[in-house]
Order: sequence, then C-alpha cells, then structure tokens
Amino acid sequence: MLKYVLRRLIMLVGIVFIISVGSFYLIHLLPGDPATVILGTGASPANRAILYKQLGLNKPIIEQYFVWIGNVLHGNLGTSFISQTSVASTIRAAYPIDLELIFLSQVLAFAAAIPLAMRSARKPNGLLDRLLSAGSFTLLSIPPFIIIVLLVLIVSIKLGVANTGPSSFVSFTSNWRVNLTSLALPSITLATASFVLYFRVLRSDMIATLQEEFITMARSKGLSQRRIMWRHAFRPSSVALLGTAGVNIGGLLAGGFVVQYLLGIPGLGYTLISAIASSDYLLVQGIVLVVSVGVVLINFFFDFLTSLVDPRISRE
Repeated sequence: MLKYVLRRLIMLVGIVFIISVGSFYLIHLLPGDPATVILGTGASPANRAILYKQLGLNKPIIEQYFVWIGNVLHGNLGTSFISQTSVASTIRAAYPIDLELIFLSQVLAFAAAIPLAMRSARKPNGLLDRLLSAGSFTLLSIPPFIIIVLLVLIVSIKLGVANTGPSSFVSFTSNWRVNLTSLALPSITLATASFVLYFRVLRSDMIATLQEEFITMARSKGLSQRRIMWRHAFRPSSVALLGTAGVNIGGLLAGGFVVQYLLGIPGLGYTLISAIASSDYLLVQGIVLVVSVGVVLINFFFDFLTSLVDPRISRE
C-alpha cells in the first residue's frame, strides 16, 4: 500500500508540474505583446513597465517560470489589472461555492443512484429495471443547460418558489436556509448527470457480483436479501463506482461553470467566464491553475479510496 501511494504521489507531482507549465504559458500564448493585450493599446509606458516587472517579462523565460512558481507556492497569483484586487483573494471568495455545489449534487446523486441500482440489479430486465434504464438514457441525452432552464421555468416562474431564480444566490454564512434554496436547482441539475453514471455503473457491477459463488453461499446460509446486498455485494461492486465518481466530480469542478453563469452564482465558473469576457488574463490564469490542480487532487483521493476498498489494486 505504501509503495502504491508513493508511486501515485510521484505521478501527482509530475502532473502538477506539467499543469503549472501550461498555466504559466497562458500569458505567453497571447498574440502580440502581452502587455498590450492585457492593458490595451492606450496604456502608458509606466503602466507597461509595471506590468513587465510584475510578470517578469524582462527576464529569460526559464527564470520567469521559476519566479512565477515561487510566487504561486507562497499564495501569490498576481493582481488583476481589471479589478485591482488579488487573484488569490478572488479565488478564495469563489471556490467555497463550487465545493458546496459539488457536495450537494453528489449527495443527491449517490442517495438516488445507490438504492435504485441495487433494486434494479435484483431483477435484471424486470419492469423496474427497464423503466430505470430507459429513464437514465433519457436523462443522459439532455444537456445540463437545458435541464437548468427547464427547472427555472417550472420552479421559479410557474410555481413561483422564492430564491430559486437567476441572481438569487445567498452565501451560507448570511442565511443557510436561503443558501440551500438558492443552490437547489443547480444541485439537482448537476446531480442528474452524476446519477445516470453512478446508476448504470453500479447496476452493471451489482448484476455481475450477485452471480458470484460467495453470494450463493450467503443465500444458502439463509441471510436476508437486504443483508446480502449491503453487506456482501455492495463493497466489491463499488470499485468501479468510486473510479467513476473521481472522474465525474473532477469534471463537475469545471463542468458546472455554465450552470453557475446562467444563474449568476459567483463561483469559479461565473468568475472565469466573466474574466474571459473582460480579458482579465491573470485571473483566468489563476483559476485555470487552481481548477486543474483541484481535478488532479480529486482523482488522487478517489484512487486512494479505491485502493482501500479493494487492496488488490495497490498490489498490482
């Protein structure tokens, strides 16, 4: 297990290094002079000199990278030339919203997918199984931005439920009840796609697991169906589910951006799209770096969790 974790950590460091290089080169990939692109053609020579000094553009490219990564390791991602605020402080204000949104959506997805997949696997090709499979295929074909628009039309406009429409977000510290209400529709939207993935993966593995000899042995001992499903069949069937969850949650960290923007929720997604629209390249660079590293860390965590559930993985 220790060797497996060390190998994963070394791989993690390598991937983070590649991500840092890619994020650093975002500024250098801008067409023309980066100072002109960021500040505009009417920028004064003094402001251009300040920008060159801040970005280290007057130094060799390798030295620029090491200066930049040193600042990043100290929590300094630069200062936005649009808002004149620290990029790190902007990200710190936005990312808790993304974490809360992902947490709520995954609680809903797992709470629905696990029991329904177990019920469906008990009688494959039965009426319930066919209904759930058809429903999951239907949900999978609907993009999240369509789902959120439909939910807003039905819940916010038709039913008139307060604090569920666009620009109705309230922070958790201000009013936790209103906060949960304002995040209900985006959480359901993101949970829908996750539910489909988790349901189909767990159902498939549960059907295979229920045909194993140790399940037959458990049934011969007279154990209840509920005990067999939860105590004996669920754990060996959850390995692929954890792997899918790692990839999916990492994707949600970036995939929820459109939903945030449509509802005006000031998370990383809304901030990133706004930064792109206003050509705030330093903020874009910082968010890309943070989100990319976050996705890698989430996948590392689920890899480790999977090795705990099935120790054979760490021995391969």
